[in-house]
Amino acid sequence: MAQTPRAPNVAAQRTAMEKLEFLVGDWSGGATVLRGPGQFVEMAQTESAQFKLDGLVLVIEGVGRTKTDGKPALQALGLISFDDETGTYKMRAFNDGRWLEAEVKLAGTGNSLSWGFTLGPYKTTTVLRINENGEWTDHGEIAVNDRPPQKMMDLKVRRTSR
Repeated sequence: MAQTPRAPNVAAQRTAMEKLEFLVGDWSGGATVLRGPGQFVEMAQTESAQFKLDGLVLVIEGVGRTKTDGKPALQALGLISFDDETGTYKMRAFNDGRWLEAEVKLAGTGNSLSWGFTLGPYKTTTVLRINENGEWTDHGEIAVNDRPPQKMMDLKVRRTSR
């Protein structure tokens, strides 16, 4: 006999997603991203975060343009949702023709989250938070094999609209 799939608890999902409200809006500022061994690119960065599907999904789009010529250097899209069965936030992120899935963890006083992934010898960790000045900051690190982690990305943007 086939089992009936468990019905999702949409109210619990929506309540959990409300905790990510601190990201909603349009943001702009700057970022530095590692593009090769010791090669960092300075960018003008924008981030846009909006709820979709009546609050069940948070869509975040980031675009970084090189400060030297304004060409896109980083384009990323992330979709965050809450799995009420496991009690975890999940993210599917896309950039540069690749995608990944990661668990997102809320941290601090509700204005910070973290995620990371491991792929072969590469391991990343990223911490996003709203600092005491109301700025959205991202700090990402990458470790390869047994080497110590190194900076992969630093971002600081300010909200320009809700």
